[in-house]
Amino acid sequence: MTEEEQLIEIGEAAETVLAQPAFNRVINTLVDSTFQSFVNSDPKEKEERERTYSHYRALVDVVDTLKQQVAVKDGILVKQHGDTRPEESKDHE
Repeated sequence: MTEEEQLIEIGEAAETVLAQPAFNRVINTLVDSTFQSFVNSDPKEKEERERTYSHYRALVDVVDTLKQQVAVKDGILVKQHGDTRPEESKDHE
């Protein structure tokens, strides 16, 4: 398997994860609870606030990494097919 094929496979798997309602529910629940913990913490509780912010950033990083993997896949497919968008995107219009 070539590197491009591996990146396409990774991107397809990431796209599948991002499309899962259960995944999105979990991420949204965690983001909401982390935000609530941050907002409800006392400004003097620096360690607690930093911990909740780090937790939030970690969640965002997971989602952003998955989105980046999808973008890499899409870029490869565009390059391979000489089109401005992958076929899959056209099908959803």
